[in-house]
Amino acid sequence: MTDQPLTSRGAATYQRILDAATQEFAKHGIAGARIERIVSAAHSNKAQLYSYFGNKERLFDTIFFASLERITNVVPIDADDLADWAVRLYDEYLRHPDLIRLATWARLERRPAGHLVEGHGQYDDRKLRAIAAAQAAGRVRQGDPFDVMALVIAMSMAWSPVSNVYAATADEPVELHEQRRTLLRETVQRAVAAH
Repeated sequence: MTDQPLTSRGAATYQRILDAATQEFAKHGIAGARIERIVSAAHSNKAQLYSYFGNKERLFDTIFFASLERITNVVPIDADDLADWAVRLYDEYLRHPDLIRLATWARLERRPAGHLVEGHGQYDDRKLRAIAAAQAAGRVRQGDPFDVMALVIAMSMAWSPVSNVYAATADEPVELHEQRRTLLRETVQRAVAAH
């Protein structure tokens, strides 16, 4: 992998590779993704890809960890309104269905049990502290903060691109999304309300 600063042309190529690889990994997973398809879609070549990322696994990791950062930054937790957080996650899955597909491939191909990410703390610690503080203040039900967070995330994924029941798309009628948001909001509120 290169440690050299990228030129503007190099940065554009780097981004094209990331974009093409995101689509490829989301569709085919790690094992099924093909470097040839990625470089072709990116109008690049294998030498550039390998100089930037080293190998296919590191390319996937770059994309996957960036997607986790994106979710954390774009949809920050609000422990005082976990129902709203769930709805915002639902909306993010509609806008960027590849993010949840990447996480699913990581689960299937890399970590079938336990935490999705080794050293998950950097992604969860702030969320867990926020939930624990809301619990201590009596605003969120008692229980392991991680389990509360996992429950809310699972509920937000009910209609995600990897749902076992129904995968929603942004192309569906606005009214349908509003019905789901209302149901999700009310259900999460009830599930996490302090008793």
